[in-house]
Amino acid sequence: MAEPTTAGPAALRRSPLAHLEERLRAATVTGPRGVSLAEWPYISMVSVRVDPDAEAAARIEKTLATPLPRTCGETTSAGPHTVLWLGPDEWLVVSQAESPSLTAELTEALGDDPGAVVDVSANRTTLELSGPAAREVLEKGCVLDLHPRAFGPSRAVATQVGPVPVILWQTDEAPSYRLFPRSSFADYLARWLLDAIDEYAQPEVT
Repeated sequence: MAEPTTAGPAALRRSPLAHLEERLRAATVTGPRGVSLAEWPYISMVSVRVDPDAEAAARIEKTLATPLPRTCGETTSAGPHTVLWLGPDEWLVVSQAESPSLTAELTEALGDDPGAVVDVSANRTTLELSGPAAREVLEKGCVLDLHPRAFGPSRAVATQVGPVPVILWQTDEAPSYRLFPRSSFADYLARWLLDAIDEYAQPEVT
């Protein structure tokens, strides 16, 4: 993803993994044991806290055009938005929409009801791990059971990969996963994943 060229604060943004861009690109492995790792910086993320039975929740759902997920691991999607369940009254909205306008719309939907809408886009970055060997890479350090019988597309949970807390979302059956570490842990996690991927770049011993 190209760096912004417009003037103003957006032009001064720097991804927490910009210094590893070439290493991430070079880590791509093709073939039946293939795997790739990429960063998707600057994705809009908005934290929403609200009573799911309150009228404000219904207004937020109308704004997003999708229900708020009600169970652990569930996600819902509509248009540019995906909503990840984080707790009984907490969600993370991941969106391709501009975060200031999305935050403003959700704040208006919340109104004066108890709750909170916070733009947390700068708090985390996004790593995408994909390919036939992606699950095996994650299984080197993820405490979850990632077998398809237990975890699959459209599932997202808070967990740990290596020593790093992340939100982990499986987006398709390739499989592809998106990992959301806090920006301060992004470098460590990226290097951990690069090390875990390294064996797949080596010729198989027969």
